[in-house]
Order: sequence, then C-alpha cells, then structure tokens
Amino acid sequence: MRRFLLIVLLAAPLCAQRAKWSGPRPEKPDLPYLLHAQNLVASEAGEARQQEGKEETTYLVAGAASPARTPMPEPILLLESSKLNPDKLSLFKMDVKGGQRTLTLFNGKKARNNQKPVFILVTRLDGALYKLEVNEYLENGEYCLSPDGSNQVFCFSVY
Repeated sequence: MRRFLLIVLLAAPLCAQRAKWSGPRPEKPDLPYLLHAQNLVASEAGEARQQEGKEETTYLVAGAASPARTPMPEPILLLESSKLNPDKLSLFKMDVKGGQRTLTLFNGKKARNNQKPVFILVTRLDGALYKLEVNEYLENGEYCLSPDGSNQVFCFSVY
C-alpha cells in the first residue's frame, strides 16, 4: 500500500503539467492577434489621442474602422507577452464620430455613467503566450484593448 501511495505522489506532478500549445503563435511580441481557426490576424496597434474636457476625457483613434476584423461575437486573441501585462488590459467599445473612433469617460459625479470595460478571461497557454477570451457577446462595431494607465491601443472590428 505504501509503495502504491509513493508512486501516486511521484506521478502527480507529471500529470499536472499542461500540454504545450500546438496552435499558431504570434509573429510579434506585445501585439494581440485575433484567432481565426489556425490563422492569426494582427490587431491595429496605435496611440489614442487624449482630449480633456470640463467634465470628461475623450480618447480618439484615427480612422472610422480598424483593418483588423473578425466575424466572431466572442473573439479570442493570442498575445506573446514581453513587456505588456495581459492582466492589465481592458477592452472597450468605441463610438465612431467624425471619421474617428472615440471613447468618452466622465469625471466627478457623472463618472457613474461611464462605459464599463468588457470582461476578458486571461489564460496562460505556454511560457509567455496568453489567450484572451472575450466572455460577453459583442455587438458589431469598433473595439480597443488598452493597458491600464496608458493611451496605447490595440483595435479591431466585429462585423
């Protein structure tokens, strides 16, 4: 009986190890890629311009639509992390106004009216490779992932 228990205890760590990710891998680190079966589509990387108003802050991204597009209402993204912390990414729906994508966040008393970020489940797949799963049904439109406290954005469209 003791011998059996010893074998089970020694084999447990081997069984607990995850299998290595065998799917596609991102070409560039710190750039989220939309996963389409075995193909990856790079998100549009950029910098949001910030405009301060009296009671709000508006973030603007040039262009009415992102060239990175997905038909998936609950997209999956892959990220090979080098400097970017995947746990610090937030996903927001953007509005299109005047040929630009915008996100307005209010200050003070109006802050309760702010748009809430879309829930993302982050899973480590292999080493520095992460899977970002959107766990809400996304309407057609423009979306941007952004690290907390940064104006860096990674945009894509759902159609």
